[in-house]
Amino acid sequence: MLRDYREEDADAIVRVAQAAFAEFEPHYSDWPLFTANVAKMPRLARTGEIIVAEDGGEIAGAVAYVGPQAPKPAFFDPAWPVIRMLVVDPGARGKGIGRQLTEECLRRAERDQARTIALHTTPIMTVALPMYLRMGFVRSGEAPDILGVPYAVYVRRLD
Repeated sequence: MLRDYREEDADAIVRVAQAAFAEFEPHYSDWPLFTANVAKMPRLARTGEIIVAEDGGEIAGAVAYVGPQAPKPAFFDPAWPVIRMLVVDPGARGKGIGRQLTEECLRRAERDQARTIALHTTPIMTVALPMYLRMGFVRSGEAPDILGVPYAVYVRRLD
């Protein structure tokens, strides 16, 4: 079940986000800094909409949808809505939660009459990146490395 974020979800989504990224620890040059940044996920509710996925009454995943014209990193076109921090608890993977969260972001972009939606990710995300490609996202350019890990921008046309 998908629903909008509530403030009382903050601790749970931080736990899910940190668990979701844990497998990537060897890739980042400063893991404590990376996990501290991951723990800031609830702050994305200030400029975007966090969508929460529940499975059996527990938070199993979350994503932030940052709408057109909302503040976002400079490597994104300001007119694009952006998908940020898609996370799924490792114990809940394989149930289509990541896809459902992404599809909800696509719905919100269409609601906002956007023509393109974007995200940034890295090849080390060997589940997420192929899912995005299957969903029609294409690589459109570079994004800054994050603590030694290469990232790129991916976009999907909506019209």
